[in-house]
Amino acid sequence: MAKSLFLSPKPLHPPLPLLPSSTPTHHFSHLPFPIQHPRKSCISLTPKSSNSRNWRTEPGTECPVPLDQLPINEYQNLSDSFLFSWASGDLIEYSSRLFATGLSFGLLVGLPVSWFGSVGSDHDSMKLLLGSVSSGLFAVTLAVVRMYLGWAYVGNRLLSATVEYEETGWYDGQIWVKTAEVLARDRLLGSFQVKPVLGRLKNSLVALAVSLFVCIALLIDYEGSHEDALSSSTATEDRVIGGVYNDESARSFEPDAFCGDSGLVAE
Repeated sequence: MAKSLFLSPKPLHPPLPLLPSSTPTHHFSHLPFPIQHPRKSCISLTPKSSNSRNWRTEPGTECPVPLDQLPINEYQNLSDSFLFSWASGDLIEYSSRLFATGLSFGLLVGLPVSWFGSVGSDHDSMKLLLGSVSSGLFAVTLAVVRMYLGWAYVGNRLLSATVEYEETGWYDGQIWVKTAEVLARDRLLGSFQVKPVLGRLKNSLVALAVSLFVCIALLIDYEGSHEDALSSSTATEDRVIGGVYNDESARSFEPDAFCGDSGLVAE
């Protein structure tokens, strides 16, 4: 009897019905089987969209800032971008790229504009050269200013103790205070990586500003001297007319021939 009861596939007790979660369980503590409660369904509140990565935060911290708005990620994206990566690279490579940019802009844009902007006798090689060089320096200055603004923005966010971020748009801006570990890491990165780049860009801006000022001053001075020479030659041509006798012109060129003339003032 005991053997057949032990080998019987049927349970000794029928399965108990599922009880709702609101039913108290202390009344059924004497039962030999645990009470089965219905499973609660979990609904994810994370938006299912292509921008769901913006809702993730930095692992290991309770940072609510989206990943693409973290200062360290902004620094990494800036370092890998096309124009801003020039400033953080090698000095020779940085200088050669700026020189190539200025040369290309001066030859392709500045020289044609200077050529078509001058008419007639104003076609002067020196003037065209100064105009193209000035345009190239101006283009390089704009590029360096753009790089400086981008690196200064990222540097300020790295060195700041707070982070301003937006969850979904411009209308819900928030401020997060960095933890001690994040603040120390960001300030080390800003001090040893961003500040040297800003110093290089400042020196470049000073050199470009001086070069541009000198080039523009030479262009203005050369144009003024050229206009003076042109006006003096035009005045000389107006005084002498071929085939026509002029008494004043004759007196200016041959004063000895009119020594006895009463119209001349004795010196």
